[in-house]
Amino acid sequence: MAVGEGRLPVSGANMDEVVPRKRRPVLLIAVAAVVLIAVGATAIARMLPTGLRVSAQDLRIEPVASTVFNDDVIVRAVAEPALSVVLDAIETGRVEEVLVKDGAAVKQGDLLFRLSNPQRRLEVLARESDYAQLFSTYSTMRVQYETTRTDYRRRINDLQAELVQIEKQYRRDAQLGEIGFISHAALEESEDKLATYKKNLADEKQSQSEELNLKQAALEQMKKALTGVEDGLKVVNANVEALAVRAPITGRLTNFDLKVGSLAQSGDHIGRIDDPDQFKLTAQVDEFYLPRVALGQHASVIVEGRRYMARVTRSDPQVKDGRFSVELLFDGTEQPALRAGQSVDCQLTLGEPSPAVVLPNGAFASETGGAWVYVVAADGRSAVRRPVRLGRRNNTQLEVLSGLQSGEKVIVSSYGAFGKSDQLSLSQ
Repeated sequence: MAVGEGRLPVSGANMDEVVPRKRRPVLLIAVAAVVLIAVGATAIARMLPTGLRVSAQDLRIEPVASTVFNDDVIVRAVAEPALSVVLDAIETGRVEEVLVKDGAAVKQGDLLFRLSNPQRRLEVLARESDYAQLFSTYSTMRVQYETTRTDYRRRINDLQAELVQIEKQYRRDAQLGEIGFISHAALEESEDKLATYKKNLADEKQSQSEELNLKQAALEQMKKALTGVEDGLKVVNANVEALAVRAPITGRLTNFDLKVGSLAQSGDHIGRIDDPDQFKLTAQVDEFYLPRVALGQHASVIVEGRRYMARVTRSDPQVKDGRFSVELLFDGTEQPALRAGQSVDCQLTLGEPSPAVVLPNGAFASETGGAWVYVVAADGRSAVRRPVRLGRRNNTQLEVLSGLQSGEKVIVSSYGAFGKSDQLSLSQ
């Protein structure tokens, strides 16, 4: 057999070794991919909108600023006559005569209209008759009283004159008795006579005094009754005089529409007389300012390009529909040319201007009560709800006490469409 026959060819298979692949580059690539994905996701997340999506063009965004806060408020005031007297029908009656027309200028005491009431006339006649009878009786009683008093005075004078003579006689008797010209019995008789006259005089004075007092009391009662009838007659006469209605003040007659022949009932509003030269202002102020409005505070009104000063004369603490009422009178004798019912802007000064962190006023303030705001991010793409504390306010400014810094921007328009969203996404 030849060399090499029956033997397999020589191979290096048994000499090869399996070498493991290196995994480090693969891991590095995987980690890099994960990082890239995370960064991309973060960037995409930042680019995607968050919160309620709102168009920035529909919002009013204003910056917070450190400036001067003007402590005043502008309110809409209505001009009313400062002096106005309502005309009411005091008596019921038929309108007999109307002497003026609505809108007429009248003077105090001018006759406006006249009513008729036959019942009042009859009452006057009856009262006059009662008064005449009572006055006649009173006069008779007074004459009788004076006559009685005169008679009593005359009797007293006579008794006193007699007593004087008896006293003189007694003194003479006493002197004669001392020297023995008259008896002791005669002296005692003279003394008894003097005592009797003195007693009679005292009794007469007492009797006359009591009788005169009784007559005086009766006369006083009659006088009171006469005064009562007289007062009643005055009232009835006043009621009759009230049928002729006169102007209580000088001014302009308004809301007067009375026709001859119509019936006016007691208490009916016939019209009103307004002073055309003196006006007051009545304004409705937001209840937020109620604790800060006080009597005497100053205000200003611009009428026809000229500023007029006024002051608060009345503040009604009763709040209705979120507002309370104040009245203002103009200072000085010169008054603006106004008409009743005319509306003007009134600037009411609540305090002195002072430095403060200020936010422009807007609709949000009444909706949130000034408790929180939406603060716009620096890039202008979002806004976050933030609690704040606000202080004083006027028509254009809100004083910031805490929660905001100067330079920050805030949404000051209405928050009504945002619901309870804590964050807004602002689309440009």
